[in-house]
Amino acid sequence: MSFKRLWAMFHARNIEFFRDWSALGWNFFFPFLIVAGFGMVFGGNDYTEYKVGVFPSQYEIIHSERTDLPLRFAETRYIRFIGFKSYENGIEKLKHHKIDFLVKAGSPSHEYWVSDSSPKGYIIEKIFKSSLLPDIKNIAEKKEIKGNEIRYIDWLFPGILAMNMMFSALWGVGYVVVRYRKMGVLKRLNATPLTAFEYLSSQVLSRIFILLFTLGVVWFGCDLVFHFKVAGSYFDLFIIFFTGGICLSAYGLVIAARGFSEEFTSGVVNFISWPMMFLSEVWFSLEGSPHWIKLIAKLFPLTHMLSAARKVMNDGATLSDVSPELAVLIFMTLLSIVAGAALFSWNK
Repeated sequence: MSFKRLWAMFHARNIEFFRDWSALGWNFFFPFLIVAGFGMVFGGNDYTEYKVGVFPSQYEIIHSERTDLPLRFAETRYIRFIGFKSYENGIEKLKHHKIDFLVKAGSPSHEYWVSDSSPKGYIIEKIFKSSLLPDIKNIAEKKEIKGNEIRYIDWLFPGILAMNMMFSALWGVGYVVVRYRKMGVLKRLNATPLTAFEYLSSQVLSRIFILLFTLGVVWFGCDLVFHFKVAGSYFDLFIIFFTGGICLSAYGLVIAARGFSEEFTSGVVNFISWPMMFLSEVWFSLEGSPHWIKLIAKLFPLTHMLSAARKVMNDGATLSDVSPELAVLIFMTLLSIVAGAALFSWNK
């Protein structure tokens, strides 16, 4: 082994990387965005681990002096109190694991609701009861959750499927097309009778086939173990994932339209996919987050696809019930296809 040749290649690769300002910038800028994003979503120093719903309340986010709850419980650290106007609003969030505990403000018997399948709810219940001691008159009254209780795994599963589709669509369309352009494959295809529309359409259709095939395999395999409950129609779920898959693939076309650097394209894909994954409620609910964070989340197709899928799977909704989400996905798809086709270049 020649140390001189090794050093020459090492030096050349470093020069190549540092001359690529786009790749260099992403390596510094992207981690900062992730840290800043988590800080904004979770409130920086005011990070809250537990979410307690309080009704009735005219405030969305309420402070301890407004809760009309036992003082010791209201002043407990690391609990965020989220106000709901009615019992119906609060219980829906509780059943969908968007809050951990629900309590009625000003109730003499301290009525509360908690999901027996929620570990966080169990902890909050213990804290709530202990805050009433030693006054023997303060006895908390646990109320039964009406309707079918939704397991956390049933709430999480659509998010895992959608996240997998997102990464597969953005990397499988956006990154691959850019790599083909850099390797000169697109330039050679441009010399054939193949049009840009035909090429882009084939990429999207191929990716949709792969997305739905892998989704079916993963669903079948996981269902054998966890026995997921689907309250709605499997056909409706198929339509939702199909529409969402097309939308995500169309996003990939926009990324692929002009990109030439694989490193820069990788940064763009991460810039889109990671915020989408965290703000679209794949892993956790945004309940209690600032209102402007929720508005940003609505700009992502994953948010609308997950909202529709969970309504069908967990609540038994129909396509007409989730028509607003489907309309947004279709609009985003058309917008992305038009932008991708207008910007697409075979060579640059």
